[in-house]
Amino acid sequence: MTNRIRFIAAAVIATLALSTGCATSTTTTPTPSTAATYTAATRDDADFNHQFRHEFAEVDGVRMHYVTGGTGSPLILLHGWPQSWYEWRGIMPALAKNHTVYAIDLPGLGDSEGTPSSYSKATLARYLHGLISDKLDLKSIGLVGHDLGAGVGFQYAAQYPTEVTRYAHLDYPLPGPVLSAGQYRTLSWHLAFHTQADFPEAVVANDVRRYLGLFIPTVAYGGKSFGGTNTKSPYTDREIDEFARTYSRPQVLTGGFNLYRTLDQDERDNRAAKPITTPTLLLTAQGLLPFTRSTLQPRVKNLIKTAEVPHAGHWLPEENPAFVTTQLLSFFNR
Repeated sequence: MTNRIRFIAAAVIATLALSTGCATSTTTTPTPSTAATYTAATRDDADFNHQFRHEFAEVDGVRMHYVTGGTGSPLILLHGWPQSWYEWRGIMPALAKNHTVYAIDLPGLGDSEGTPSSYSKATLARYLHGLISDKLDLKSIGLVGHDLGAGVGFQYAAQYPTEVTRYAHLDYPLPGPVLSAGQYRTLSWHLAFHTQADFPEAVVANDVRRYLGLFIPTVAYGGKSFGGTNTKSPYTDREIDEFARTYSRPQVLTGGFNLYRTLDQDERDNRAAKPITTPTLLLTAQGLLPFTRSTLQPRVKNLIKTAEVPHAGHWLPEENPAFVTTQLLSFFNR
């Protein structure tokens, strides 16, 4: 039995276990407004609150949430799934010594409120431009994207090339000329599962916390997605609680799955995009650099540095924060 088959079999068992006792409806108990909860993970963190602050801005009907602090040139951080701005919490203080950091909740996700017109990465990039360029008046930025946030990051650099000085692309094979959306969905069971209409919400909605707790180790270093047996999460219980807090909001849960449901559109948009010449850093999980780099090369023409993050699976900033921080500071401080 191949590693992929073993992993899919294990995933199906986990999914069935999750669905036991779950309602088939996507309706869940309403959660409190983000106005009362967006500081849940930071309100008692005196060091954090001394350096960073939560902010909101309205962009085309979406109330965008971001966390900012530090001094120096602006550095934008874009999270992946199932994360929020909080993905970057551990490395933000080090980055903020040299940069004014903006860790942004993607439109419709985290503690941002409202629904963007589409979850295609090209559309989300335009919402972010409304925040970064129009609201914050930042016309020259460093940009970091992880996972699906890197899909948004690529589109931002493609659409606004004169406004991105340097770009770091973290562990995200790019749908496009090399990798079709159909092929993308075969890379892991969750990519196919998350693209289904309604079914993921029906399975997950009643216990988002459990699903995230089961899912995160599978794509960690040595996890089942990498053909290993590791079941230990690189996240603390508090970190998983924070991500579950946001994705337990029905609109955010659906928005997160919509990031996957737009893969076909993302492939078309990336094929149509003019190759970017922005100096780019690529970081990947250990063992995934050759494949990921091959998907970027037709559309990223100035890939000046690439590296695998040692002893890290998909969760690069959490699994090896020292290495990731060093790479980002070296790259963006030039």
